[in-house]
Amino acid sequence: MYDAIVIGGGPAGLAAALTLGRAHRKTLVLDSGDGRNAPAEAMHNFLTRDGTPPAEVRAIGRAQLGAYPAVTVVDALAVSVATVSGGYEVRLADDRVEYARRLLLASGLVDILPPVDGLAEIWGRSALHCPYCHGFEVSDRPIAVLGGDPDRIHLALHLSRFSSDVVLCTNGTEIEETHLATRTAPVTRLVSTGGKLEAIEFADGTALARDAVFVKTSWRQRSGLPAQLGCATFPDGTLEVNDFGLTSVPGIYAAGDMARRASQPGPMAAVIAAAASGTIAAVALDKDLLGADFDLPNPLAAKA
Repeated sequence: MYDAIVIGGGPAGLAAALTLGRAHRKTLVLDSGDGRNAPAEAMHNFLTRDGTPPAEVRAIGRAQLGAYPAVTVVDALAVSVATVSGGYEVRLADDRVEYARRLLLASGLVDILPPVDGLAEIWGRSALHCPYCHGFEVSDRPIAVLGGDPDRIHLALHLSRFSSDVVLCTNGTEIEETHLATRTAPVTRLVSTGGKLEAIEFADGTALARDAVFVKTSWRQRSGLPAQLGCATFPDGTLEVNDFGLTSVPGIYAAGDMARRASQPGPMAAVIAAAASGTIAAVALDKDLLGADFDLPNPLAAKA
């Protein structure tokens, strides 16, 4: 039986495994190979790795785990979990079964894109979501923000610090006057070549040349395991955890953008934040096991 099974091989899961490996905890990482930021050409805002392709970050992380004999990483998809004596049973897609005393969920979220023709082809390249992740790269270029809700207005104002040419495309939503250039006609298509946005076409027959568009997505949990385990969620679908990554289910931890504390208004979609949360959750999990082995109180086990 493993001390911990980490479900997810992205930044959160790999960071958790690194901490557990350094603590000599027998750890299995199950990596399905899927990543929320896989479409992006590079990830940013990560000290020492700024501008690195997401796949390269994962490869470096996996390679560095090779220094820790307690950690095993396998390419596998976990499809079900069950409680057993002393821990948990995890069944894989190939019907293998693994066992662990504790679980750390780091399977992430899946973005659900708005239904706009041409958006999927440029998602992560010139259709973006976060000014901190990708805003700098489109500085001083023609930018659009899609949507007319208050969050989109706020984002457009934010991006006006990056470029003097920002247009809010409300996609048919009428809004009160703002300090922004605005197009209210519904968007019909995003025109691109090779993943690069060229223009936005509207229902009134007009078009607007743009180099980048910022859009708001919805999301869902990538894995059904949190629901199987009965982990409490917020209305937006993210898992509710305490300050140290403990879910509502004892022995189950979660890290990365799939989970958040009540003090966060939404998931933090940043690679460095995901990695940090993985480290924190792994420390809490290790303390949990230490308490179980030596009958010690766990100060990190406060409820979410």
